[in-house]
Amino acid sequence: MAAVTAAMVKELREMTGAGMMDCKKALAATEGDMDKAVEFLREKGLAGAAKKAGRIAAEGIVYTDITADEKTAVVVEVNAETDFVAKNEKFRSYVADVAAQALKTDAKDMDAFLAEKWEKDPSMTVKEALSSQISIIGENMNIRRFEKVEEPNGFVASYIHAGGKIGVLVDVETDVINDAIKEMAKNVAMQAAALKPLYTSESEVDAAYIEKEKEILTVAAKNEKPDANDKIINGMVMGRIKKELKEICLLDQVYVKAEDGKQSVAAYVASVAKANSANVTIKKFVRFETGEGIEKKEENFAEEVAKQMGM
Repeated sequence: MAAVTAAMVKELREMTGAGMMDCKKALAATEGDMDKAVEFLREKGLAGAAKKAGRIAAEGIVYTDITADEKTAVVVEVNAETDFVAKNEKFRSYVADVAAQALKTDAKDMDAFLAEKWEKDPSMTVKEALSSQISIIGENMNIRRFEKVEEPNGFVASYIHAGGKIGVLVDVETDVINDAIKEMAKNVAMQAAALKPLYTSESEVDAAYIEKEKEILTVAAKNEKPDANDKIINGMVMGRIKKELKEICLLDQVYVKAEDGKQSVAAYVASVAKANSANVTIKKFVRFETGEGIEKKEENFAEEVAKQMGM
């Protein structure tokens, strides 16, 4: 049996990112065979990942990647358990690798994406590489979602807010691409990040949603003005729906940088297009916010420590 040296432990640790004692055990178990030790740690990583799978991963980051010609972009969300890990360079580097793979993938859903070969190590699938990272980083992690946007007749703008809390892609169809048009696209992306619209324009809003809102607002209006006739009630309802649509539709929102405080995003886009003799259409946007919709488990730190110490 080959003697396990400190140099071998150091080499294995640098190769895998695993803990020093784990590397020592792996080398001892595989009689100093480096390749088998890596396999040993990977197998251990998969087992370790299963133990951590029950923990809620609601922190993490959103990350974007874009092709050199800016015609294809992707936004991904990868979660971890704590904000501390989300700020860790090893985690952030891994998320960048996930985004790079998602930018090239033909997968249409998360299951297909997780099943494909991990580009950085084709001996693993994306899911297996994730499990390996869980073992190395020591927290449950999850590639929650990704969305790709392609625009052959223009470009895709991307924006990351607060170091990865929010990521936005904006699909811009345009016959002119210059610095002014790109700045406009970035401003629209920042608007989407800040004001959290649900739709690009009113045309996207589901008719069933409008009808349901009419029902709710009609009842509310009648409760406010029980003696009002149908014409007045209808006017109140339509006014409120119009106001709501201006808040939830990106192009109808008041542009946050508008000097008069009234200009809509659509009017801002049109003004920049006119100034640059361009035909510009904001076709869609994608907005990811880290942890949105995930129920976070509140832990009492003192109780957690006591529990781990068997107190």
